[in-house]
Amino acid sequence: MARKTCKYHFKMGNRILYSGVTKDLEKRERELKRKFGEDGYIKQVGGATSLDVALVWESEQAKRGYLTRRALVRGAAK
Repeated sequence: MARKTCKYHFKMGNRILYSGVTKDLEKRERELKRKFGEDGYIKQVGGATSLDVALVWESEQAKRGYLTRRALVRGAAK
């Protein structure tokens, strides 16, 4: 299984603003800086992994209360 997906936290200082997965950390960081502010940065969590494993991690992050793509989609469905 290809290990091309990265797990990350987008942080401002020590505060995690967003958790997610991506195949392109630099591009995703630019997108999140536009949304949350230029002072933010991406901190990769662990090494690259498969998409399946990364999506399970992202789901766990949402359950812990971190803002994720999945949490945003669930919020829109309510």
